[in-house]
Amino acid sequence: MNYESLKVAIVQQSPEYLDKKGCLDLAVKIVERACDESCRLVVFGETWFTGYPVWLDYYHKIALWDYTPTKQLFKKMCENALKVPGAETATFCELSKQHEVTIVLGCNEIVNGTIYNTALIFAPNKGIANHHRKLMPTFTEKLIYGIGDGGGLQSVSTSFGRLTVSICWEHWMPLVRQALHNSGEDIHIALWPKVHEMHQVASRHYAFEGRCFVIAAGQMLNRDSMPEVLTGEKSDGPEWLLNGGSCIIRPDGSYQLEPQFDLDQVLYHKIENLSQVEEERMTLDVTGHYSRSDIFQLGVNRFRKDN
Repeated sequence: MNYESLKVAIVQQSPEYLDKKGCLDLAVKIVERACDESCRLVVFGETWFTGYPVWLDYYHKIALWDYTPTKQLFKKMCENALKVPGAETATFCELSKQHEVTIVLGCNEIVNGTIYNTALIFAPNKGIANHHRKLMPTFTEKLIYGIGDGGGLQSVSTSFGRLTVSICWEHWMPLVRQALHNSGEDIHIALWPKVHEMHQVASRHYAFEGRCFVIAAGQMLNRDSMPEVLTGEKSDGPEWLLNGGSCIIRPDGSYQLEPQFDLDQVLYHKIENLSQVEEERMTLDVTGHYSRSDIFQLGVNRFRKDN
């Protein structure tokens, strides 16, 4: 591991909602600008490409059986979701290679007629270095997302350390956390729709437990960006349905970057003293001297589903 500082870009800027071409064009500009700012890690939040289905939480009739607006929205999600691999992922692979930058992308992935809540890690000269599908959609997400698999529950080695990623409420799944800890990690990427108080708690707990830095990425979404199919539908939502909260947490659970709310922009920050991960493991190492492997055993099925 290269124990220098690391400049990162957290993309809290709103996506081009349910617009694959618009999202790709915007993402390319964001990555290129981040590289101009000397960033070596760029993080896009949960399903940033092509937008988190926040309408599940705010529109009253959305879960009704055979409800036309919901079916139309699902169709639009399918049309604008990514195939992995595909033309869009090839662009991210080339960006990563050309600029020697690691990119973490939360996206909607399409496989036949199923959409997955997916996180991809693109690493220089490795292409798609990790492909993780959210294991269990959270509450209303079950209406539209498939159940993921364990294929992505592993770390990626980079020039600045070992990198892991998990999505939203996976941070409250103890065995997911342990599987990622066991894979070896120095920096963990926590993807959220928005990083409200309890999501802050989960992210800080992950950092303290795993003795790693955590980059918690939230995002911004305005009610006006919702698709036209929802026009006239009753909603209790505020103006900003998602309001960010991105932050960076040290391995001792303290903030290096305090939560950033209500900022519709890319956040740049330099992580200092990456070697702190080793310092903190003196007192707690859940993969080593604090694991009691003579008592506990964890097996992980990393089989990749084809559909």
